[in-house]
Amino acid sequence: MGEIQILWVDDEIDLLKPHVIFLEDKGYGVSTANNGDDALAMIQEGQFDLVFLDENMPGLSGIETLEFIKNSNPDLPVIMVTKSEEENLMDDAIGAKISDYLIKPVNPKQILLSIKKNIDQARLVSEKITSSYQQDFRNIGMSLSEDLSYEEWVEVHKKLIYWELELGNAKDEGMDEVLRMQKTEANNLFCRKVESSYTSWLRGSGDDQPLMSHNLFNQKVFPVLENPDTVLFFILIDNLRFDQWKILSPTIGEYFRVESEEVYCSILPTATQFSRNAIFAGMMPAEIEREFPEFWVNDIEEGGKNMHEAEFLEAQLQRYGKNVKFSYTKIANLAKGKKMVENIANLMANRLNVIVYNFVDMLSHARTEMEVIKELAGDEAAYRSLTSSWFDHSPLLGSLRRIAELGGSSGKQVKLIITTDHGTIRVKAPSKLIGDRNTTTNLRYKQGKSLTYENKDVFDIGNPDDIGLPKSNLSSRYVFAKEDKYFVYPNNYNYYMNFFKNTFQHGGISMEEMLIPMITLTPK
Repeated sequence: MGEIQILWVDDEIDLLKPHVIFLEDKGYGVSTANNGDDALAMIQEGQFDLVFLDENMPGLSGIETLEFIKNSNPDLPVIMVTKSEEENLMDDAIGAKISDYLIKPVNPKQILLSIKKNIDQARLVSEKITSSYQQDFRNIGMSLSEDLSYEEWVEVHKKLIYWELELGNAKDEGMDEVLRMQKTEANNLFCRKVESSYTSWLRGSGDDQPLMSHNLFNQKVFPVLENPDTVLFFILIDNLRFDQWKILSPTIGEYFRVESEEVYCSILPTATQFSRNAIFAGMMPAEIEREFPEFWVNDIEEGGKNMHEAEFLEAQLQRYGKNVKFSYTKIANLAKGKKMVENIANLMANRLNVIVYNFVDMLSHARTEMEVIKELAGDEAAYRSLTSSWFDHSPLLGSLRRIAELGGSSGKQVKLIITTDHGTIRVKAPSKLIGDRNTTTNLRYKQGKSLTYENKDVFDIGNPDDIGLPKSNLSSRYVFAKEDKYFVYPNNYNYYMNFFKNTFQHGGISMEEMLIPMITLTPK
């Protein structure tokens, strides 16, 4: 970085010569002006990184000069120097977007601190973040060498997301690459954990037992409904990763307090027709197929596979003796989303309101089809940014505002659960697979009876009954892609490899797909 250029504007600038010399000795370039008109001309002609501006000058006042500076250079930091602490003066200055203010007489330490706060802050913060991650890198690496429990894997996942977001702010490409390597190692080891533990997780044996899709309502929703005065909104945003939740969290936090921020485990396949049906039925997919044969649609069959979630939910409520008035609403387009905002007041009459929002899922699928979306969501940071931009302008945020507003004035105890059915991962490594014409089409898992694949790339389940999954015929088996792999047939291999590479997919095994948010909130 070149020398920082500072403009100091004061009608008694000669008296400030010692301060100017002090700053020059510290390596800053300092130019001076003794009135507002000269200062504006200098700013127009030169390049400055920061301005010290006297508030009380003859002619063009400090506040007037500030307004001109901000009109022409809105991003130029201005530090107001004043003899007065009058509240209305400070209100005017702060309203005009000063970066800081100092009270005369100023001393060198105050000046230096203000410069560092406004010029060097980004660099100092970046260096601190990088240094802190370097220290935690070793801690995470040591923990990965151990046999981690499910809860310890959740903590590793949270830590890696924390550093991904922090390093994104620091913009240190070297550390970004180190983090990507550590995430890859962690996902490799997490896949081994799933391979060795998944069947025991489903059986509920042992202490290392995650909350999973089919137990979500029984363990997290029904206890909330025990209080007869509670109105619960259960909002499922399809395909929401934990890092995406962390991006949305500050906006939601303007209206709600977070009671708990939990991570639960999606069942396999991490695909909507399995995981979401399991949530609302409170059953594993094989049991749903047995109990509701008229509603279950297998992978290779035609027809919508998530068309009966309301019926599954009603049956689960009855099975557990929860005789509550409830609603189920699925939002799949903008018009339905706007209608939902208008209907929130009516929903307050129900004990339970389930809202399924499909937008994030549509976004990820659209990304493989639309070049514009591909460009907008080229990596994880862009994908998060796109999700955040959608949310800030979505009817979903309007609905949450309305829930918070009515929750604060209704006299009822309103609670909100925000969760998802599975996450998604950016796939990078193609894996060849051969199957017959009845093999399912998902890029991250396959069900079929004659499958040839790379053993190292998959978690293979020869008997679907072992993990609670239905089978299309007696010899069906499931294979799940691990880490960032995606299945490609040898026919037209290069075309499909390039077409799907770096797209966001789900159905397989990764921390991003399986370790997903479940947040409980109350209105402020």
